[in-house]
Amino acid sequence: MKLQQLYSFVRRALDDYDMIEDGDRIAVGISGGKDSLTLLYALAGMRRFYPHPYEIEAVTVDLGFEGFDLSQIQSLCDELGVHYTIVKTEIGKIVFEDRKETNPCSLCAKMRKGALNEAIKALGCNKVAYAHHKDDVVETMLLSMIFEGRFHTFSPRTYLDRMDLTVIRPLMYVSESDVIGFRNLYELPVAKSPCPADGFTKREYAKDLLKSLNQEHPGAKERMFRAILDGNIKGWPEKSR
Repeated sequence: MKLQQLYSFVRRALDDYDMIEDGDRIAVGISGGKDSLTLLYALAGMRRFYPHPYEIEAVTVDLGFEGFDLSQIQSLCDELGVHYTIVKTEIGKIVFEDRKETNPCSLCAKMRKGALNEAIKALGCNKVAYAHHKDDVVETMLLSMIFEGRFHTFSPRTYLDRMDLTVIRPLMYVSESDVIGFRNLYELPVAKSPCPADGFTKREYAKDLLKSLNQEHPGAKERMFRAILDGNIKGWPEKSR
């Protein structure tokens, strides 16, 4: 996927769900993975021509694992003209050593989100952009149906009243395969997560399940995504166009 195609997908999401308004100050959560770096690349470039002027800040919550090198991501942010904040924490030690959690992902996500939101507010941002793509949307729906018994997935735009913060997901129309292609084409400096639970989660199970379904029934992923868009899911904003 080339940059202009990425812009097209992202602009469609922004316009369909009114994700950006004049004067927004948007934090981009950077995990170090391909998805968040692709989102950063898109939003940094679109500042030049998007009809609603906005600013962005890049923020990474460092969980404290050894070997997590963010220097190349810092260089990318410098190249894109984006201020980069790294929030140092000991979340990894707390979750895996102090608490010895049997389900580490839940507590880690909660603590990481808390640290991220605190940094976002300190930077004066009113919105945060998460890098969830089309596959994430469908995988979350599968997880919800299998483990919760309901048809649900995260919304394109969500207002968090306790934080006075709006979450947006500009990559929602971008397939993971396109993100991989973009990463390879533009040589994005992905920082591999050293988390010991990485790759052994329910999310990975849903990813493998979706891949299998789509191989056995070509087009299944797209049909499920369309069902989500047309499903009148509680909490989803209406399309603006």
